[in-house]
Amino acid sequence: MPLHFHEALDPPGEWGLWRIAESETELRSIVTLHPSELLQLARIKGEARRREYLAARLLLHYMSGRAHRAELLKDDHGKPHISDSAFHVSISHTVGYSAAIAHPRACGIDVQRMVPRIRRLSHKFVSAGEQRQLREAEELVQLHLLWAAKEAMYKAYGRRQVDFKQHLTVDLDGKSARLTKDGTVMNFDLWQRVYAGFVLVGVVESGGTPR
Repeated sequence: MPLHFHEALDPPGEWGLWRIAESETELRSIVTLHPSELLQLARIKGEARRREYLAARLLLHYMSGRAHRAELLKDDHGKPHISDSAFHVSISHTVGYSAAIAHPRACGIDVQRMVPRIRRLSHKFVSAGEQRQLREAEELVQLHLLWAAKEAMYKAYGRRQVDFKQHLTVDLDGKSARLTKDGTVMNFDLWQRVYAGFVLVGVVESGGTPR
């Protein structure tokens, strides 16, 4: 079982990463899908993407510790939630990996392969304040951490039409982030890991009453 890690995160929250070594057939034999999920899977083109879909749901189920897998649903905005759980959940995947996070407060996760072309796109999501955080020797990694943190916040917010440069700010050194949009302010604690070739970032809304 290629579980890369499964750990507590701001308990009782948890997060995990799955290295996808199984074939689609093997994953289908392990993951029991609900009817709505079978329909979703049938619409996914490409074996690699179907494997990512299956592995993310397998990881969430493994993290839950349940005997029987609960259905992963999506609300009107596409934000996932487990059918019979009060926990917030978020999933992400990239080539060869699926990631998941679960917490009583709003949370999000993103796993990103590192590619040099992110430098050409950085003006679209990096603010002036964030630009000052960047260090030349670590710029490529930091840009991916910034993007992944903002993608994770976007998932935690669960609504569309978010400007990554205007509405989302990240303090990589302070391990914190903030979303400000239309009178809504959400502060987040930030967890990040850097691997050979990819980064993983999880966010959890800071303290206060669970949303």
